[in-house]
Amino acid sequence: MDEVSNIVIIPTFKERENIESIIKSISSLAIPFDILIIDDNSPDGTANIVKDLQKSFHNLHLIERPGKMGLGTAYIAGFKWALEKSYNYIYEMDADFSHDPHDLLKLYKACSENGADLAIGSRYISGVNVVNWPLSRVLMSYLASIYVRMVTGMKIMDTTAGFKCYKKEVLKNIRLDKIKSVGYGFQIEMKFKTWKLGYKIFEVPIIFTDRKLGASKMSGGIFNEALWGVLRMKIRSIFIKNL
Repeated sequence: MDEVSNIVIIPTFKERENIESIIKSISSLAIPFDILIIDDNSPDGTANIVKDLQKSFHNLHLIERPGKMGLGTAYIAGFKWALEKSYNYIYEMDADFSHDPHDLLKLYKACSENGADLAIGSRYISGVNVVNWPLSRVLMSYLASIYVRMVTGMKIMDTTAGFKCYKKEVLKNIRLDKIKSVGYGFQIEMKFKTWKLGYKIFEVPIIFTDRKLGASKMSGGIFNEALWGVLRMKIRSIFIKNL
């Protein structure tokens, strides 16, 4: 393993339209990134496409799971795998090009040169940079971040962001088996624990573009679960010092 090493973790479920293009885009960047796909038994054959691509892309890895087990558990499985392999910088990213692969370079720079322990690709650090979302969804996301800041005390503008880079030390010191959230609340809980541990968190401005291919996994139920989870998380933090 090189002294400086990057691994991008991408959970997938029914992403056959996007998976080959996202892998090729990441692999073409000026800085080398390994890629770990965590597929939850996609019925559209996403994992089979990845297996075929592994013949040509030696930076590509795959974990197959038996079914939909939640975004949070997918990332935790990926974090543990990456830590075992001693990657220095561990990224979260969507498969659908809502996160621009070129912005991985911004996150890398924030952590490798500018002192961030967690770099967040932020939609809201410099205005509202969201393309192709209906206004109702933009408002729901933006107001959710305000709510999370009010409840937790964090100063992060984009608290629900899912485009991030962690230094490995952060993930080593977070008790991953104690993470409670399974859905999108996972993104909030991981930021909260990183913040509570005193790590430096930087927000890097990005432009978020809604997917063009495939179906969104977001639902009102998932969002409501995340919002209620914030209250439970904050209450636990008051009574339990070692989260």
